[in-house]
Amino acid sequence: MYNLLPGLSVIEASSFVASPTAGLYLAQFGAEVIRVDQIGGGPDFRRWPVTENNDSLYWENLNRAKKSVALDLGRPEGRELLQALVRATGQFVTNFPVKGFLSHDLLAEGRPDLITIRVMGWADGSPALDYTVNNSVGYPMLTGAGPEPVNHVLPAWDLLTGAYAAFALLAAVQRRAATGDGGEVRLPLSDVAIGTVANMGGIAEVLYSGANRPRLGNAVYGLFGRDFTTRDGQRTMIVVVTPRQWANLIAALDLGDAVAAVEAVRGVSFAKNDGLRFTHRDALYPLFERAIARRDHADLAAAFDAGGIVHSPYRTMLDAANDPALVADNPIFADAANPSGFAYPAAGAFATIPQADRQPPRPAPRNGEHSEEVLAARLSLSSGEIARLIDAGIVGVG
Repeated sequence: MYNLLPGLSVIEASSFVASPTAGLYLAQFGAEVIRVDQIGGGPDFRRWPVTENNDSLYWENLNRAKKSVALDLGRPEGRELLQALVRATGQFVTNFPVKGFLSHDLLAEGRPDLITIRVMGWADGSPALDYTVNNSVGYPMLTGAGPEPVNHVLPAWDLLTGAYAAFALLAAVQRRAATGDGGEVRLPLSDVAIGTVANMGGIAEVLYSGANRPRLGNAVYGLFGRDFTTRDGQRTMIVVVTPRQWANLIAALDLGDAVAAVEAVRGVSFAKNDGLRFTHRDALYPLFERAIARRDHADLAAAFDAGGIVHSPYRTMLDAANDPALVADNPIFADAANPSGFAYPAAGAFATIPQADRQPPRPAPRNGEHSEEVLAARLSLSSGEIARLIDAGIVGVG
């Protein structure tokens, strides 16, 4: 946690990954993020993984440092309260549909300088999930050895969209400060995905070649990079990106003469050319497989570290969770009072600011925990009026 965004308040009405991620990142940098949900929790409130008591570990980590207001959004008065909160605050992050009671045009009738950041599936408003968008842009047909498509388990487009949404909100706030103009920013997952493909050269590549990239398994396209197995059975990934790393890798494995022989036969030099190392991987990989298979992992790791060679053994997520360097001794982690009651290291802001004191991560709220506080502060509702709304089941409290 860092206090870089004091005075910025955001209403968030969202579910699942992308939109809550935007709110999380803003909250971690000091914004007041007020998440508004249905009383009892929205559709992601019990999303797996869950504890034995059915508390979502997913939800409580994507919603750290936020405040929670619970409303009955199925009733007109509950929807009107959410609209009023958005207008009173002036910044809104959501993945609700473009049309309806949370449309930007409707909300802006009472707040012309309102900024709305709207996460979407497709640009036409039709629904999509990370896993279906990923299929649409072609990555499962590049992943694995083939021929079957392979879906990856990380919701990459959700996470990229969430980060882009937080950036877009701050950009819109900056514009409003200069011009007084509000507006809506729409962020379809599909556009983030295909735009990223284009930024990585993928669109240009397939149009230039007229063909799809071949399936490479664990090999890295365009570089010398692949998984290898050591003598003691440890599978490790090795990737070379600089001439110095290539020279040090050859030296560490005592492959200078063998690599030189390949260069002589094929009339090439691998010293400074990533593409040639990749193109001639059919001759290089067997040399490295044999050399690595003669060494234990600990021995190789020490040699690689000394030479600045990028490598990492394959591990399970449980292994990673128990790695002191990644978690226990990592300053981004600290304990927090989690609503689930389960104690574990919680992640705070990923960035480190040496000139500022890092504050520990804050817990996620309970559903409706801040309803009374927010309605009084933002809408100036009296305690009596709030009590009436609670008694009527329109407002929930944690």
